[in-house]
Amino acid sequence: QVQLVESGGGSVQPGGSLRLSCSASGNIFRLNTMRWYRQAPGKERELVASITSGSSTDYSDSVKGRFTISRDNAKNTVYLQMNSLKPEDTAVYYCNVDYTNLWGTSTNGWGQGTTVTVSS
Repeated sequence: QVQLVESGGGSVQPGGSLRLSCSASGNIFRLNTMRWYRQAPGKERELVASITSGSSTDYSDSVKGRFTISRDNAKNTVYLQMNSLKPEDTAVYYCNVDYTNLWGTSTNGWGQGTTVTVSS
């Protein structure tokens, strides 16, 4: 069993910044690709950013140039630095991780979500 715990959400004015964190714990042998998704009210969940085990990154067009994904393998943590926030960034943000457990099984897990609200 692997637990993914997000933190760092909150309310911010347009143009502001937030930094999300997602820490993994449990029966982890290796963390592979780590992702951030978001789901706005009434909309489908969408992929925002991803980072591979080799630290290659990818972003959705809507956040490119404003958001930065990073990871600290020693802390089993993935981050999402969000700058120049817009009201349309308002959503619940979820981390999603591909990992290999202690028994060699590769699987995927989700965090519980953290809410980001961008409003004046």
